[in-house]
Order: sequence, then structure tokens, then C-alpha cells
Amino acid sequence: MNTTIEPVLRLAVPLRFLCVSLLLVALRGAESPGGFDIQAALDALPAAGGVVRIPAGTYELRQPLVIRMGDVKLEGAGTATHLINRSPDRQAAIVIKHADYPKVRKARLWRIMLADFRVSGSKESGDGIRAEGVDEIYLRGVAVDHHGGHGIVLRDCYEDPRLIGNIITYNGAAGLLLEGCHDIVVNANQFEENQDAVRCLDSFNLCMTGNNLDDHLRHGVVIENTYGSIVSSNMIEECNGTAILLDRDCYGITVAGNTIAHHLGGGVHLPDAWGCAITGNTFPLVHAGSIRVGPDSGRLTISGNTFSNSFIGGKNKRPPAHKDPMGRDAGTGILLEGTRDIAITGNTFGGLETPAVAARHGCQRLLITNNVIAEVNRGSPPGEPAIALGDATDCIVKDNLGAGPHRPATTP
Repeated sequence: MNTTIEPVLRLAVPLRFLCVSLLLVALRGAESPGGFDIQAALDALPAAGGVVRIPAGTYELRQPLVIRMGDVKLEGAGTATHLINRSPDRQAAIVIKHADYPKVRKARLWRIMLADFRVSGSKESGDGIRAEGVDEIYLRGVAVDHHGGHGIVLRDCYEDPRLIGNIITYNGAAGLLLEGCHDIVVNANQFEENQDAVRCLDSFNLCMTGNNLDDHLRHGVVIENTYGSIVSSNMIEECNGTAILLDRDCYGITVAGNTIAHHLGGGVHLPDAWGCAITGNTFPLVHAGSIRVGPDSGRLTISGNTFSNSFIGGKNKRPPAHKDPMGRDAGTGILLEGTRDIAITGNTFGGLETPAVAARHGCQRLLITNNVIAEVNRGSPPGEPAIALGDATDCIVKDNLGAGPHRPATTP
């Protein structure tokens, strides 16, 4: 089939505003239209920036599309505008950075917006979208899938990056990698079956709310060397690893109001995190440490959470044994390892293989009060206490309802 393209380039110069609008008409065929160059359209934008609009069609990219100036909007016609990364040497599909970055410290771009298109790759391709040294970048309604590298990389996008309403799936590394960013908004996105969903490293003030994360091959959310952040109101299900991981000098982070369901490697793990609150979360069917606190963490509040198996009143929804680990009933509590200064209050524990709270390796100054405990230690030796503190010292444990020893699995 012949492909018919009639690119029309329109320049409007109303006083101080310059806009380039790219229109493709009479577009037919599934392959990138011969003779049409999206990069040329981007390069034709004036220094003041502008808009490049790509209508529905499939466009194969042998080299990255590069945005080199600020105040640019690149938009499509929804997922009917499909950019395919065919780079033979693992380059990104779209690269956004100033030509002199990072050699010149002030060589940065501002106010780039990507919206309403799909960019896909393969195991052989690199990242989907990579931005470096871009402030106030905004991604909305973009589908990024099947890349061999990361889906989206924002590196040193320091001021106010925003990702809202995107779908990021089946990428070989992280769906979203944030490095050296600040005042970050990640809201109402879908992440599925990437290696990790989100990695936020060496950053500040992440606000991650209202996202849906499912079926990740390793972890859900990994936060390292980051402070003053919130992860709330997310649904995080079925990671082979850990749902949320706080490591490498994290502090002042709130993890609240999330559903953290059905993870093989754990719920919220804190190898190295200080002054954080883990509150109001639900932990059903977490197989290995719904909350795990390591020896390099402390001064934490763990309150108002629910830890459970598949119990639905009178019976468990899932069987105790299944050939697929994801198919069997499970539940775990809180594990403290060599930590100190932890408040655990107002939580509900039920249907767990483990104690509600277990401590080992010399924990200190634990406050464990006003929790509700029902049917724990289903997988523990008889006589294991519901709150098993081992060699912990200087602790207060009181006013916990149902904090007796091992209870049989038949007890509702």
C-alpha cells in the first residue's frame, strides 16, 4: 500500500509568541511516512519554543528524537500516535536536554510538555523517554511500554517535575527512574510489569499519590537518599520483591493509606530510614515481612495499619497450599532487626504465619501498645508469643488485646 503524506508547516508570529504547528493530512499505512521528519519539525521551532502536533500514525525511530530548547510541547492524537523505538544501539526514543548540558552549569531547559501519544520499544531498545537537566517538565497521557531500558528517566530535572495520568508498562528496568529531582508529583499513573515501578534516588519532596502498581518483576517503589516525601493512596499489588523500599539515608517520609497486597518479597521495608511514619496502610497476603525495619533505621511510627490474610469471616478465601505461591493464603506482621526508638500503636493483626511483632538482634526502646491481635503464629512453633521481642531491652508492651501465645489456625 502506498502511503500518502502531505506535511503542512504553519508559522504564526503574533507579537511575542511563536508557534510551530505540524499537521499531517491524508495519512494512511502502518509504517513511518516516507519523507516526514519529526526531528526537523522540532528543530524548526524558534528560540521562544512552540508546539509540535503529530496526528495518528505509526512512526519508526532509528535515532532519538531530541528536544534541545525550552517551552516546547510535543503532543499526539492519543495512543493512535505511536512512536516505535527501532534504535540499533539501545538509545532512547526521546531525549530532552540542552546541547551544552552538563558541561555548562546553567545550560538547562525549562517547561517541556509531552502529551497524548504512545512510545514503545523492544528488549533491544534503550530507554523510552530520557530528560536531563530539564526543569518544570510535564508528562500527561503518555503510554510508554516494552523498552529494554527504563520507561521514563528524569535525571537532574530538579524543579517541579510532574507525571500525571500516564501508563508505563512492560519495561525491562524501572518504569520511572527519578534521579536528583525536587518537588516531584507522580499522580494517577498506571504501572504494570516493569522490573521496578518507580525508583526515586538522591531526590527531595516526592509526592506519589493515587497510582496503580501491579505485577512487577522485582520491587514496587524504591526510594533512596530522599527526604520529606509522601507515598499515599496507592494500590500496590503482586510484586515478586518488596512493595515499598526506603534505603540509603532516607528520612522524614510518610507512607500512608496504601493498599499493599500480595507481595512475595515484603510490604514496606526500611533498611536505612529515619523519622518516618507508616500509617493507615492495609497489608493483605504479604508473604515476607509486611513491615521490616533494619538496624540502620529508627525513630519510626507504625500506627493504624491492618495486617491480614484472606480471612472473610468463618473461612479463608485462599487455600493454605498452592503450586503458585501467589495463589496460597499468607499473612505476616512486623519484624524489627537491631533497631531502636519505634512506636507501634493502634494496629490490627489477624491471620498471620508470624508473630504480630517480632524483634531480634538487640532492639531497644520499643513502645508497643493498644494493638488488636487475632490468630497469629499460624506457621510458628507452638508457644511462640504473639509479641516476640527476644533480646530487646527498655521496652513498654501493654494494653494489647489478644496478645496471648500461639493460636490455632481454626480460630476466627
